[in-house]
Amino acid sequence: MSKSPRHMKDQSHLRLDAETRLRDGIAPRASDRTLNADVLELLYKLASNPDSAPDALKLLHELQVHQVELDLQLNQLESADREISEELTRYRGLFDFAPVGYLILGHDGRIIESNVLGSKLLGVEPEELGGRFADSLLAPESRSSFTGLLKNLRDGGQGGGCTVRSDDSRGARRLQLSASMTPSGEGILVAVTELA
Repeated sequence: MSKSPRHMKDQSHLRLDAETRLRDGIAPRASDRTLNADVLELLYKLASNPDSAPDALKLLHELQVHQVELDLQLNQLESADREISEELTRYRGLFDFAPVGYLILGHDGRIIESNVLGSKLLGVEPEELGGRFADSLLAPESRSSFTGLLKNLRDGGQGGGCTVRSDDSRGARRLQLSASMTPSGEGILVAVTELA
């Protein structure tokens, strides 16, 4: 498997950075990793023989540079993990507390996920929505228009909308449902708003 030019550039940049840090004495502290006994024994044997001492020094330098490269990569991975975690938290908050109800459905119309307002508008607690068919939460006379909308999407149609009534024990609501396929095409996004 060949490496991409970008990967090779990143690797050479990482090596150059590691060598500079090692030379300047500012290499990241190697976690709790040390050279194993076999490597140390080999280095000692090579360093003890005047003919192979330069090779031992080169090998030691290569090991040190490689260790610094690994530590720099670990730092980059940890930083990227923190950034992704922060972004996920931010987007999760945007989804959960959006001023519009959202549902994510499977192709069969089962609810995979809902935000707070989506479950409230449908009159069901969020933890009770997962796995239920979305049309089961609608008044019987509204189900056919909603299932038609989903069928149209599954058949490759563009997003669209319909007006329905919820089948809520606390009182029916008129809702506008707007649906489109997820960007990956693996599910259906439904926006839910209440009509006056």
